[in-house]
Amino acid sequence: MLSKETLQFLNDLKANNNRDWFLENKKRYEAFKKDYQQLVADLLDAMKPLDPSLEMLEVKNCTFRINRDIRFSKDKTPYKSHLGIWLSSGAKGLNRSGYYIHLEKGASFIAGGLYCPESDDLKKMRKEIAYFHDDLEAILEEKDFKREFGDFDRNEKDTLKNPPRGYDKEHPAIELLKLKSFESSQKIEFSAAAKKDFVAVMSQKLIVLKPLNDFINRALTSE
Repeated sequence: MLSKETLQFLNDLKANNNRDWFLENKKRYEAFKKDYQQLVADLLDAMKPLDPSLEMLEVKNCTFRINRDIRFSKDKTPYKSHLGIWLSSGAKGLNRSGYYIHLEKGASFIAGGLYCPESDDLKKMRKEIAYFHDDLEAILEEKDFKREFGDFDRNEKDTLKNPPRGYDKEHPAIELLKLKSFESSQKIEFSAAAKKDFVAVMSQKLIVLKPLNDFINRALTSE
């Protein structure tokens, strides 16, 4: 769980996203950082027994710097006003599926899967779906998955209008093959992070995504 002070720090940072305010509140940031790292440590302790692929992860592998990369962004606010946690077995430079928690007032969610893969990984995903779509369909239809996440997060931006090159429009999994992104998410309450059972509840929700992550990572590691 996070302290109420940590949640308030994020809210205040969102309203005062500038260097002067940040420096004036450096002690609050240090307390936030310590709380953030403890939450990740607790989440790893809960998730590792459920997903052995996460065993080698340390806290530093799952956190994000608070400074934003503003070099190519129109938004020049210097700091992230949300807290993110990413649990994935992928080594540096490798794209792998995983589990994500995003904490931000009015925009908190948990998610898993593979977001907008590069061309080579997208081809691997489509190949896996083409040959083993029954496996993926069974995962998406599993009752716990349907209850928690429903389906992939489908939208027009991340879905082809026509079949991808090389695939017949009559393929039984053509709607899955049209996808360009393979993630599922669930909205959560920002205030839930301050509850004592937050890690226990989130770990039980996130682990429902394990079969999907396993399918994706199988595809990404295939030749």
